[in-house]
Order: sequence, then C-alpha cells, then structure tokens
Amino acid sequence: MKRKAMNILVTGANGFVGKNLVVELKNQGYENIMIFDIDTDKSLLDEYARKADFVFHLAGVNRPNNKEEFMTGNFVFTSELLSLLKKYQSKAPIMLASSTQAKFNNPYGKSKSAGEKLLRKYSQKMEIPIYIYRFPNLYGKWSKPNYNSVVATFCYKIVRDEEVVIHDPNSVINLTYIDDVLKELLSLLEAKGTNQGNFYEVPKVAKTTVGEIFQLLTKFKNSRKTLEIPKLDNQFEKNLYSTYLSFLPKDHFRYDLKMNEDTRGSFSEFIRTPERGQVSINISKPGIVRGNHWHHTKNEKFLVVSGTGVIRVRQVNDENKSVIEYYISGEKLEVVDIPVGYIHSIENLGDTDMVTVMWVNEVFDPNSMDTYFVEV
Repeated sequence: MKRKAMNILVTGANGFVGKNLVVELKNQGYENIMIFDIDTDKSLLDEYARKADFVFHLAGVNRPNNKEEFMTGNFVFTSELLSLLKKYQSKAPIMLASSTQAKFNNPYGKSKSAGEKLLRKYSQKMEIPIYIYRFPNLYGKWSKPNYNSVVATFCYKIVRDEEVVIHDPNSVINLTYIDDVLKELLSLLEAKGTNQGNFYEVPKVAKTTVGEIFQLLTKFKNSRKTLEIPKLDNQFEKNLYSTYLSFLPKDHFRYDLKMNEDTRGSFSEFIRTPERGQVSINISKPGIVRGNHWHHTKNEKFLVVSGTGVIRVRQVNDENKSVIEYYISGEKLEVVDIPVGYIHSIENLGDTDMVTVMWVNEVFDPNSMDTYFVEV
C-alpha cells in the first residue's frame, strides 16, 4: 500500500499525543488522515471506521470531573469504535494508548485495563494485529499543565513565576519524550513496533526524580541571566529544555543581553557553558583596536559578520616579531583561529561599526584570567 494512499484514523487527535502525531504523519507524507476527537461529529466515526487502514486509538480520559467518566471515556468509547470496525469487517491494525496505571486497582487503571481486555478479545475474533502501549509519563511540546504530566505543570508554573508545590522531591518518575513516542508509533505503519511480550513500548525512558526536574527547569528559567545552556550531550536535559521553551508565553520569547559599552564599542556575552566555552558579540567603532594579549590555554575563534577589519597575530617568543595579518569582512564569512601562545589583536578598518562573533574555549574566570597584555 502506498504511503500517501493509506487511510489513517486518529482518535483523540486534539490531545497531547494526537496533535504531535497528526503533524508528524503529514510531515512523513501521509495525506489521508481522519481526525476524530470529543468535539467531532459522532456520525463521522462510522465513515472513518469503514475507510480506515490503520487506527491510532489515543482517545481517553485521565482527569474527569467524576470517576464514572473514566469508564465512559476509556472503555465505552473503545467498545463503540470496535463495534463500528466490526460492522465493516475491518482488518485495520489498531494501536491503543493505555497507561502504566492499568496494573493498579484505581478507577483510572480499571478503565484502561478494561479497554485493553476488550481490544485483545476483538483482535482474536477478527484476527487483526493490535499494539497496546502502557505509556509512562510523557512530556514535550503541546502537553497540558495539570493534565498530562508533572513536567507540563512545572514548566507552565515556573515560566510564569507561579508557586510550585513539591511533596517529595525524591519521588522517582519515568518519562518518555514525545519525539520518541512518534518515532515508535510511525514504525507501526510498517509493522516494526517494539514488542515486549503482551505489550509494546517506547524504548527510550528517562528515570529521574521530581526534585531533579524542578531544579533543571529552574536552571533553564535563570539561564537568561546566567547565559548557560543545557548539556546537549544529555538527551533528557536537551529534551526537557525544548519542552520548557514551548511553554514560554507568546510575548516572552526575547530577552536582553548586558552590553558592556565604552567609547570603543561594546562587548556582550551571549552563551556560556562549562563544557563548550563561551560565545560573545563584540562591536568595535571605526579605528578601534582590541586585544593585544595572549593566553597559555585559552583559544579563540573570531568571525566578523559585519564591517571590515584585520586580525594581527605573532608568536610570543618570536625574536623577529613577525606579524601575520588576516583581513576579514562581513561580506565573506571566515573564521580565524587564535592558537595559544600567540599575541593577537583585531582592528576595525572600516567607516562603520564592525561586529565580531567570538568563541573562547572556557568561560571567563576573573580569578584565573590566563590573559597577558602585550602589543602585537
């Protein structure tokens, strides 16, 4: 079956997973997506059941007004869906979004477990493949605070300076990122899901604590002042930061940098990280020379993005004091490496401000500057 010709039914399409799944299906070239949610005309479900080649059954209830709604949303609707599929003798495979709570004896868990059992009976009778996922806590963009997971609630509150109440910071929590969920679900369309016996699962799960989540999110909030970015080699921290940013209010995307200004121009730190050094923006007025120093261990990269100038370097122990000159311009982006042991300076030769992006391999420490002033 051609990818674009496959009719895919997604229930719960306006929920957290549903929204993400629908847009990713479109990204991957699936055009015939039948979207069904609580506000959809119920009569459409009959038509969708008749056409469906695959069903992502994501619809469910986990925060109802009364406990009776658990069974209605998680079992009764599943029964109605299966009845319509049976009516048309559909052979469409079905993916069911269940929960780890299905193994517990609470109203939500019971309703999820009942839906699982119903689907298994249907599968045996109709001889169709099914994929039941007992999802742990999920996090990512478009999740809802006070509904999907503690991550969504914390992100929403922290970014808005609202109080966060934590009863047990050491409470362990298993989290799965939405992008990993999508990758797994899309693999089902090619019958390549991750089978773990009676259930399917998303292979990537991060084990953390409520306290650690709070600390990281607080760190992200403060990063506009500290200029620190998350550890990108830590996948959980990287994913959590992306999730945090998705909760920024629409009028809160931008923030100011501190511009250290004088008659020469300005110098502003942009990003800093203990693992990957520091990035700064240097603006030099016409005729201004900056630098005239060298380092033992610090090494830098200079990139002029606007204006024209010259970078001069010479080896600190060169008895002949031979100077190497690199003429740079924003019209041709070139990076100049500044090795250790080389005195260096940068001069604005133009009539306008020269803007230079500067990277250094370590964050500035006033107690250990490793900077020695000598003219080139």
